[in-house]
Amino acid sequence: MITGVIKNQQFEIVAQGLAPDSKKRLTLSKALAKAGVTFNIYVNKLGQIVLDPQKTVPAHEAWVFENKQTLNSIKRGLKQSTKGKGGYLGSFASHAGDE
Repeated sequence: MITGVIKNQQFEIVAQGLAPDSKKRLTLSKALAKAGVTFNIYVNKLGQIVLDPQKTVPAHEAWVFENKQTLNSIKRGLKQSTKGKGGYLGSFASHAGDE
């Protein structure tokens, strides 16, 4: 059983009565406003389908998500920033290098 897929119970109908074409395809353009999204697809025993949007990250940025300490530090910093904590530390341009 897959848990945690439904993160918000507030669904809205974006289309009704759609029928698949001869190749069993549906057009979902009204529901897919975001570009660059892929989907995990889940089907239950009743035939209900859930499309779970996913975003990919470049391989050179994946280390952030693979390192829990780094990710937690970033989340903590973002939370502090939204609360107005922190201050300007000057430019870090001299530390930026060409990759």
